[in-house]
Parts: sequence; structure tokens; C-alpha cells
Amino acid sequence: MNFLIALFCGLLFGAGLTVAQMVDPNKVLNFLDLAGTWDASLAFVMGGALVVYSLTYQFIIKKMKTPLCEKSFSLPTQKIVDKRLIIGSSLFGLGWGITGICPGPAIANLSSGNIKVVGFILAMTVGIVVAKKLSNNN
Repeated sequence: MNFLIALFCGLLFGAGLTVAQMVDPNKVLNFLDLAGTWDASLAFVMGGALVVYSLTYQFIIKKMKTPLCEKSFSLPTQKIVDKRLIIGSSLFGLGWGITGICPGPAIANLSSGNIKVVGFILAMTVGIVVAKKLSNNN
């Protein structure tokens, strides 16, 4: 049952990204181009998502004792900003700024057949494998 719920949520998320045009790398790059062809529409998408989540959190999630599909909440325990976090987030930001693609929209956009998206997914997969290998060596 959890698989079906996760599948539904993933499909809904992907549809939302597509409708909001967050899967279009050019739209994202224009959003990031503050000094040029800035497109504020994605700021409204993100702002709308924050409002919906904030209200949902305040009135529903915060009052829950346990999640709907699990036995307990899984909260991060790491509270220290370390070198790995800084390097990883910097690489993510650079990749997003250069390509206009991040992992969620890239997966949602795979069906477009865009060779840049396919290349991004392949590069992302290689990056994940290399990062796991490096973290296992430490």
C-alpha cells in the first residue's frame, strides 16, 4: 500500500512540476538570471507551495503523533554544517545554475526525450555512485 501512495504522490508532484513549467530548463535559467531576462513566475510557484505547506504543517502535520504510512517520523539527526554539506550543496547549486535542471524536474522531464535531460540524469547517476564510493572509503 505504501508503494501505491508513494507512486501517487510522485506522479502528482511530477504533474505539478510540469504544469508549473519547472521542468523547462530555459524557464529555470530565466528565473535565475536576475540581471537579464528574469522571469518571476517560478517565485510565485515556490511561494504558493510554501503557503500551502505552511498551513498544512500548522494545522495538520504538527498535531500528528505518527505519520500516516510509517511507525514514526524520520527526522535528521545531523545538525552540524560540515565540509561535505558545503561541497555537496555548492555542486548542486552550480549544476542547477549551469543547466537549469535539478533532480526532481529532470526525472519528471525524462519522458520529453530531451538529450540534455538524459545526459543530466546519466551524470547525476555517476555522481551518486562516485559519492557513495568516496563516502564508503572514509
